[in-house]
Amino acid sequence: MSGAPATDEIPFFTGAASLRHDWPRLEARLRQAADSGRFTFGALGRELEAAIAERTGARHAIAVGNGTDGLVILLRAAGIGPGDEVIVPAYTFFATASAVVHVGAEPVLVDVLPGSYAMDPAAARAALTERTRAIMPVHLFSQMADMVPLRELADEHGLVLLEDSAEAIGMEMGGRHAGLWGSGGVLSFFPTKTLGGLGDAGMVLTDDDTIAERARRLRVHGQARDGSYEYLELGYNSRLDEVQAAVLLTRLEHLDADIARRAELAARYDHELAALAPALDIPWQARQTEPGNPVHYVYLVETDHRDEVAAYLARHGVGTEAYYPRPLTEQPALAHLAGARHPVPVAKAASLRALGLPLYPDLTDQQVDRVCELLRRFHKEHS
Repeated sequence: MSGAPATDEIPFFTGAASLRHDWPRLEARLRQAADSGRFTFGALGRELEAAIAERTGARHAIAVGNGTDGLVILLRAAGIGPGDEVIVPAYTFFATASAVVHVGAEPVLVDVLPGSYAMDPAAARAALTERTRAIMPVHLFSQMADMVPLRELADEHGLVLLEDSAEAIGMEMGGRHAGLWGSGGVLSFFPTKTLGGLGDAGMVLTDDDTIAERARRLRVHGQARDGSYEYLELGYNSRLDEVQAAVLLTRLEHLDADIARRAELAARYDHELAALAPALDIPWQARQTEPGNPVHYVYLVETDHRDEVAAYLARHGVGTEAYYPRPLTEQPALAHLAGARHPVPVAKAASLRALGLPLYPDLTDQQVDRVCELLRRFHKEHS
């Protein structure tokens, strides 16, 4: 593969340099897949499941086509369906709530904690009703939700605890990996993720044998067992393809180095941007009963001039991402839900102020310095 042309632009994400570095090992795995003649969930897919199970400590890792499919499959495998309410945070990607709707249940949207952007346990408790069947927190950006009070709440009321851990590969709390604090969780391997493919892919994590058995069945149309052509229930076509398995196995080899590099870049941002506070806020790490290890998937800042800052950086060739420009309570597709009517002031404020800056292993120190210099110039010009 040839090198990319030099450019002064700093995209919000690129993995081109990493892909060039990985290409010799990746090519060997792709040849293995081509020679096998099986291109959807073959030997490489099973190898990836074993590798992710070992990495996370999960008893079962079930590969699926993408993270959203994983959420739908996990919810159904855990017995969530029509008539049930599932408490989810109002500040997250749309798939967290849409997956609940797709299984026939109703998402109840609650507020998040400042800084960590994770589900507020007090808000979750206040939203409980007789129909509440599950709680599904989301681990966003760099840290896990505070799982201790959420697990206590689930245990107290006999609720299913699930985790949208799509962003959370490598995150742990109390020695337990994200996705394994309750009945199960889901990883996404979307290209921008800490462990990303060249397309869509996902993984269901669980220590529950019954949930694992049903999840494996649901990902292949509800088939009783591989190749049996006997279908016990209506499922989905959500098999991991061998190309993504090859990419993910290759990138998994340097995941720890990638996580460490992300931490270095985040620390550089911390140092360079500290002087801009309070005009530019760097959200605090949530105080947790059992502190977890951060994994910097996204470097988020907050400012009252989010859109102006994003436009200024764009004019200078720097990509950014607004996370998330509206809370789920304001999404038209969810407006009919009673659970969308809870006040969510923290989520609303974050939707107007939070901005993701470039953060990925291919990013250089010099590029971080340029982003920070542009931010300093913006605030000097607008002070």
